Amino acid sequence: MNSFNQQDKDAIYRVIAERRDMRHFRSDPVPAEILARLLQAAHFAPSVGFMQPWRFIRITDHHLRQQMHDLVEAERIATAQALAEREDEFMRLKVEGIRECGELLVVSLMNDRDKHLFGRRTLPEMDLASAACAIQNLWLAARAEGLGVGWVSLFEPPPLAKLLNMPSDAKPIAILCIGYVDEFYPRPMLETEGWATREKIEDLVYENGWGDSQRQD
Repeated sequence: MNSFNQQDKDAIYRVIAERRDMRHFRSDPVPAEILARLLQAAHFAPSVGFMQPWRFIRITDHHLRQQMHDLVEAERIATAQALAEREDEFMRLKVEGIRECGELLVVSLMNDRDKHLFGRRTLPEMDLASAACAIQNLWLAARAEGLGVGWVSLFEPPPLAKLLNMPSDAKPIAILCIGYVDEFYPRPMLETEGWATREKIEDLVYENGWGDSQRQD
C-alpha cells in the first residue's frame, strides 16, 4: 500500500547497483545547487537518538588539498608496508582523487558526543554507524546526479583534525572526493583489479544463529 510505483522502485535499485567507489575524476566544478542537494540528502540520514553526529567541512583551498593529499600518501605507504607480500600490488592501485575532483569534503563526528546516551550506552560506535548512513545517502544521491564519489580512509585522524582546526573530541572519519567522471566503473575497481571479489549473499545471511548452527529448543 505504501510502496513506490515500479518506475521509482527500479530507479532506487538501479542507483544502489551502479554506485561505485570512484578514484578517477574530472576537475569540472560541481554546481552549488547540486552540492546543496547532496548535503541535504546526507542530512536526511537516520541517526541513533536523532543525534545527527555528522559534520561536513568543504575544502576549497588548493594548498589545503595538497596537505591532505600528503597525509593520505604517508598512510598509503604505511598501509602498503603493513600488507607485506601484497605491498607492490597495493602500491599499483589508485586510492584517491583528492587533487583532481571537483569537490572535496571531510566528514567528521561531532564534538561532545559522550553526552548522547540514547542508543549508545552499550553501543557507543552507533554515532559512527549513523554518520556512515549519511555518507551512503550522499553517495547514492551523487550517483543519481551523475557524480562520482570516492571515500578515502587512508589517513591518521589526529593530524587531519589538527590541520582542519577541529575540536579535540571531534573525529574525522572520511575524505569524500566528489566530481564528474568520464565513466563509472562497470564493476567495483578492486574487483576489476583482482584485489577481492564480492561474496555471495547466501553465505552472509544466517537464520536463528551464526553460520549453519541449528538452535535447539
